[in-house]
Amino acid sequence: MAALRTRLRGLSARHDLTTVIVNAFDHRTRVLPFVLADTRLAPGGVRAIGSALADVGFHKTRIVLQQWNRNFSPMQMRLDGRIPDLFLVSSMHLHSAECDRLISEACAIEPDKRPLIMVGGPRIRYEPWHVFGGDRHASWSADVAVTGEEYVFLDLLNVLLSMRADGETMRSVFHRARAIGALDEVPGIVYANRASPNGPIDELVDTGVQRLLGDMDELPSPMYGFTMLEAPSNAATLASQPLPANRVKRHSPIAGLVMTAGCKFRCSYCPIPAYNQSQFRAKSGERIAEEIEQIANTFGIYHFFGADDNFFNNTKRTLDIAGTLAKKARDGRPFCKVRIGTEVTVHDTVGMRDHLPLIREAGFAAVWLGVEDMTATLVKKAQDKDKTELAFRLLRENNILPMPMMMHHDSQPLVTWNSNYGLINQIRLLRKAGSITTQVMMLTPAPGSKWYENVFESGTAFSKAGNVTVEPHIMDGNYVVASKHARPWVKQINLLIAYTYFFNPIRFMSALVFSKTADVFSSAETRPAEEVKNYSTIKKLRRRFQLKLRAHLIDAGAQIYGMIGLAHTYRRTAGWAWRLFHSKIERHDRAPVSPIPMRGVGDKPSDHALPGTVDLRDLGKVPLRGAPAPELAKTA
Repeated sequence: MAALRTRLRGLSARHDLTTVIVNAFDHRTRVLPFVLADTRLAPGGVRAIGSALADVGFHKTRIVLQQWNRNFSPMQMRLDGRIPDLFLVSSMHLHSAECDRLISEACAIEPDKRPLIMVGGPRIRYEPWHVFGGDRHASWSADVAVTGEEYVFLDLLNVLLSMRADGETMRSVFHRARAIGALDEVPGIVYANRASPNGPIDELVDTGVQRLLGDMDELPSPMYGFTMLEAPSNAATLASQPLPANRVKRHSPIAGLVMTAGCKFRCSYCPIPAYNQSQFRAKSGERIAEEIEQIANTFGIYHFFGADDNFFNNTKRTLDIAGTLAKKARDGRPFCKVRIGTEVTVHDTVGMRDHLPLIREAGFAAVWLGVEDMTATLVKKAQDKDKTELAFRLLRENNILPMPMMMHHDSQPLVTWNSNYGLINQIRLLRKAGSITTQVMMLTPAPGSKWYENVFESGTAFSKAGNVTVEPHIMDGNYVVASKHARPWVKQINLLIAYTYFFNPIRFMSALVFSKTADVFSSAETRPAEEVKNYSTIKKLRRRFQLKLRAHLIDAGAQIYGMIGLAHTYRRTAGWAWRLFHSKIERHDRAPVSPIPMRGVGDKPSDHALPGTVDLRDLGKVPLRGAPAPELAKTA
């Protein structure tokens, strides 16, 4: 990675590139537990790509967040007075509709002026064919799908710029590179093979699985991405300047931070092991401290959320990070003001019990715990009721807020008597144990997971409810879209009841008097120890009162936040519950595959194609599983 960045810095002086990066966002997805927070945090994926471009010398880059710029139109975008050379889109599967619209509009630009369209993000990791129009003759299509991280993007950019002639468009050099097979040397991309630049797609070529970056300290600093953000507006065009540094915190008071990646658990419903190739990676403590200091000093942001799969996964690496940050915090600002949230598991939290004081000293103020199912009926990660309660107690004793994440499933009733199996029973225990918020979801088919194909082939996944098709924007766990339950609408109602039980006016009033965070936040002093030590007795008592009051307000504020989010959730999901109740449900019988033939490089099959995908080289041979011979011929 370091060598690649150096090569690109040498190339960038000869290429005046302009780039627009868009984070696709479908506003119909704004429900609990994401609503409100989803517009207050600039996503890390687009910032990482923007930072990578700035790091190698391409500073004419703008990052557009559809959370803030709902009306943005690629047809009207101009940067540095011209249509950009590169148009990059990052998307989750949830936001597919907006992602496709953005690509379609970009394709409507005159062919000789059209930018090179690259698409990446979680939606593309396992099913890259989605961004090629869904048909060989579609009127719109991305030029290339990047299924990996920054390294893959920079590797592709290096190939293209090494071949680019003076004044040549990036789309033109891309077509030349494709024709001579130069793209095949970049693992981690999928591109469309065409007989002519604007002709129909013959097939999709998959260059294989990305080469995973081992040393995450070699990544460019994520700080640059904040300097490229488009200011929130209702305009379809871009502003002449990005969001000023002194206004970044106002719109993104929380900064996402990549600290570790990977998890030792191999849950069947989870795509994390596949994406990380069963590896665990982490940045060094010094590197993370450097990033935090840069962001805090430049933008005044002191709240961070670690984009970790399981921060406590590896004790040695966790302690390296925590030890470094704790040492920095003892030295004073800005680290004494820094507050970090991350994701962990119940099992690993208990295993870290002796190190939790250091974790708290390092600034970790809240952890999102993958409780999932307290009885381990659905998910088995060495958790149970006693271990969950112990984890909560250990965290609260060390002034760390536990934020549980739950999963509801077909066999779990809403309430049980004399047991903790019921959904409400478990939520009640979590609230009693000290949770000020919670999230409850149903499992949905996750591309890249072990269960993915089975969910479809077993008839668990819904395709329609009445005349309404199950669209990507409702496949977020808040809608019941995969269930074997005889009355799936009951599961949808259970989710609403569970949230209502947790977030309601009675709990709000109770929080003002009996706060669940009083013992946590009353000890969460952000002022330097030397300063507090010199306070008079009266000043210490006043400060203690301020912290206690803050604790009650935070608990009550979480209830207000939850009730606002719940109103959105009722508005969007109650109708789906009604549809499940009175409409006929149609189910899938196999996983979706690419409607366009796919192949790998050379004689290899495509790594990203699911069974049943057509490979033109297999015509006339025994068809792949799930695709009958007539369908092969029809697709070809």
